[in-house]
Amino acid sequence: MKQLFLFLLVAFVSYNGFSQATEKAPIPVPVQAEKVNVQKNAVNTAAPKVEEAVERTNAKMTFETMMVEYGTIQQKSEPLRTVKFTNTGTDPLIIKSAQGSCGCTVPVWPKDPILPGQSSVIEVRYDTNRVGKINKSITITTNEGPEKHILQVVGEVLKVEEEMVVPAPAPSVIKG
Repeated sequence: MKQLFLFLLVAFVSYNGFSQATEKAPIPVPVQAEKVNVQKNAVNTAAPKVEEAVERTNAKMTFETMMVEYGTIQQKSEPLRTVKFTNTGTDPLIIKSAQGSCGCTVPVWPKDPILPGQSSVIEVRYDTNRVGKINKSITITTNEGPEKHILQVVGEVLKVEEEMVVPAPAPSVIKG
């Protein structure tokens, strides 16, 4: 009997202590000088919001153009285009990722840091076997902060008309 009483007492104290611990207010996280706090959307509105520190630097990616123009091209044409950019900031620029809006648009970006004042290019390959209008995008994430750059990929791929070739007659074994 004593064991049952002791077990119930420990269970009650543990449960009561746990429920009080979960009701405490969250402890604020100090903000560092080079960090910016971004709140993520909470799935449960009753739960406290989670804060995530996002690095922000003085790098600045400046593009010559935000459009990747293919123009009107024939099917199976050259798929490669390039977009030039410059780091106009005071810190090295690091491209973390570049993603096409679909598998038909593939970007390739420099993996090494781009120093202040330096320029480089992002290569874009579009699947020119696809016939029709091109209206895609490329999303670029850098160490500038949480903001992303979005390049528009536009143009039109025309179907190549194949010439009808009349086959030569097969040689005949019948002599006439």
